[in-house]
Amino acid sequence: MGNSDSFPMFGNAGKVRVLFVLSVLSLLASWTTSDPVLTGFLQCLPKQPQSAYPIFEAIYTHENTSFQSVLLALIKNRRYFTPTTPKPLAIVAPTHESQVQATVICAKRHGLQIRIRSGGHDYEGLSYVSDLPFVVLDMFNLQSVDMNLEDESAWVQAGATIGELYYAIGQKSKVHGFAAGSCPSVGIGGHFSGGGYGPLMRKYGLTVDNVEDAKLVNVNGRILDRNTMGEDLFWAIRGGGGASFGVILSWKIKLIRVPPKVTMFNVRRTLEEGATDVLHQWQFVAPKLPEDIFIRVGIQVKNSSQEGKRTVQVLFTGQFLGQSDKLVPLVNERFPELGLQQKDCFEMSWIESTVFMAACPIGTPIDVLLSRPKAPAIFFKSKSDYVKEPIPKHGFKSIWKKLIKIEKVWMQLNPYGGRMSEISESATPFPHRAGNLYSVQYFISWMEEGIKTTNHYIKLSRKLYKRMAPFVSKNPHKFAKL
Repeated sequence: MGNSDSFPMFGNAGKVRVLFVLSVLSLLASWTTSDPVLTGFLQCLPKQPQSAYPIFEAIYTHENTSFQSVLLALIKNRRYFTPTTPKPLAIVAPTHESQVQATVICAKRHGLQIRIRSGGHDYEGLSYVSDLPFVVLDMFNLQSVDMNLEDESAWVQAGATIGELYYAIGQKSKVHGFAAGSCPSVGIGGHFSGGGYGPLMRKYGLTVDNVEDAKLVNVNGRILDRNTMGEDLFWAIRGGGGASFGVILSWKIKLIRVPPKVTMFNVRRTLEEGATDVLHQWQFVAPKLPEDIFIRVGIQVKNSSQEGKRTVQVLFTGQFLGQSDKLVPLVNERFPELGLQQKDCFEMSWIESTVFMAACPIGTPIDVLLSRPKAPAIFFKSKSDYVKEPIPKHGFKSIWKKLIKIEKVWMQLNPYGGRMSEISESATPFPHRAGNLYSVQYFISWMEEGIKTTNHYIKLSRKLYKRMAPFVSKNPHKFAKL
């Protein structure tokens, strides 16, 4: 090493430095595996000049006892956690941006694919599965939210969840919010990269319509912001898909103003209670209501009031940026078929409304927004569509027959209009703007294991998708990032 690094010259600091070097050398020796590519990757990581923070505690290989639990923690779909599912050679869970840089450089150098996982909610396991040798860059430790109420902005790291972002906003302000999704455990990195929509989109547009800046690591391991990446790349990352152009480290968002009290409601109708007529009319009304009103539709199969029979229940969930004394007469004038009553309405703060939109019971503490599921509970298949022309009543009746036959299915309809119709389809890579009445999400789930069972339910999902084809965007189907 030479005298410059000797103990006497640098005292305790020198000792710490030498001990660190020795520990790294020892670690490099221990990172010898039967796979030379993995060995090269692991030994490359601590050698990077960017790696100012020790990286060995952020690495999980198959030899680690915690490898399985770390991999499992953010898998949402059991279809992608089976004995035959390809597993990563290693997981890197960075605690500092420099460790992301080192991972990108070393993976490139040793020919490994990187799968970047923020919340793990991608439907087809793209953030943690690959057919080629790969490592997972697991962002869950990078979850800070730095608020600046003076300029009404915040920097949020890619490993945070929507719920953690909402919670941070609610802790700092009663009159600020943000336009993002309604599932609290969805990761910020993927949600933003795909466009990101939620109950405030008719008022403020998509998540990416409210992004002011971003930091990412490019393929060469450089950290770029909006200024250094340029406007073309900044355009591309806001809706062009997660991991397509680099590793997103954080986003700078513009907070939005919300009233101290908002109004929420749930109204349920079964087929026997005229759900078809109400839903048919919803298509004409919901996209044209004032932009302060968002009425989402949830559809699922339930037991009928007639013994031994099944029916379809349609749930209308509403959010109004105001109080109920204004909402009820407005809805009853524009959408009398819904039959909204004062008793259906609940006034609450915006942060409490995010818990309501997550389908939690009234009174659920907002701490639920911080919850992160630890393992996948179900197998599922999900797809999406857009509707440009109202579905006729006879069309809904044919859809009901298919849903009742499938049973384990759920559909969600999200109205467009308002701000969504004002923003150009070329403003971001997310083109689904004016001309869409609403989006459709199909979700089929099951608990039984086995490839035969999985193939059965996927076949059912395709039959439902085919049944919907005459009524949605087609030639070919258009897909949404949800």
